Amino acid sequence: MDSSTVMKSSNNRKLQHSSACFLHIEWIMATEKTGPAGSPPLIGIAANLLLTTVEPFPGMERSYVNHDYVKAVEGAGAVPLMLPVIQDPDLIRRQVAAMDGILLTGGYDPNPLLFGENPNRRLDFIFPEVDEHQLAVIKAASELGKPMLGICRGLQMLNIAFGGSLYQDLTLIPGSYIQHYQKSRKDTRGHQVSLTEGTMLAGLFQETLILTNSFHHLAIKDLAPGFTVNALAPDGVIEGMERRDGVPVLAVQWHPEMMCERYPEMQEIFRAFVRMAGGALPVNHNQD
Repeated sequence: MDSSTVMKSSNNRKLQHSSACFLHIEWIMATEKTGPAGSPPLIGIAANLLLTTVEPFPGMERSYVNHDYVKAVEGAGAVPLMLPVIQDPDLIRRQVAAMDGILLTGGYDPNPLLFGENPNRRLDFIFPEVDEHQLAVIKAASELGKPMLGICRGLQMLNIAFGGSLYQDLTLIPGSYIQHYQKSRKDTRGHQVSLTEGTMLAGLFQETLILTNSFHHLAIKDLAPGFTVNALAPDGVIEGMERRDGVPVLAVQWHPEMMCERYPEMQEIFRAFVRMAGGALPVNHNQD
């Protein structure tokens, strides 16, 4: 056998080996997308963008999620993974497809143009690129059957995505008088919240009056069709919503992730979400 034949034979073996390795990698990626039965669910946490204002790179954009969300998801027995802000709809859909559930977190004010209003003078900083990414994430999650949990801004974005609207500031709500942006530690109980009997949220706490922290100045105005209000502040401000028909969605206006260590009952919100991401149906523990 001449040297050229040997080289051809060797190259063919390398190509076959490379193809086999490539197929094996593709198989691993496919199987790891949902994981084997009984494995911890993968929870995609939609990221925010942070504009740095300090040296050496002022103006740089950084993808981030607050670590409290990571700890809360881990504490509920799931694997937290950050979903960075990207623009391509097909790639966003792949982000979501690789997850078992989606967590939408707090952050900047949503752009009021999304629900047909011009910005009020009380509106704070907006970041349209983050809005667009999160709306696309919600759309993909709804189409792909991925349960969603919304916290603070996350509740507001879910309400917008499904056809609702917001008050751009609490001073625009007739009769609102409670301090909804508390001046205290992040885990301090700021005000009372009444839970609606018969809802999933009330079932998690096994009571209808709880104490929460509060860090928001926007609130739900028109509730999205198909959703139920599951929590109210004493001044009538909507503090939570949920949907059990179709893809399950649970959302609260306060920040339970900040309270979990000091008030472990808040972890129940994340445990319920992780159970739904693992395939369990949302249940109402108050039902007989």
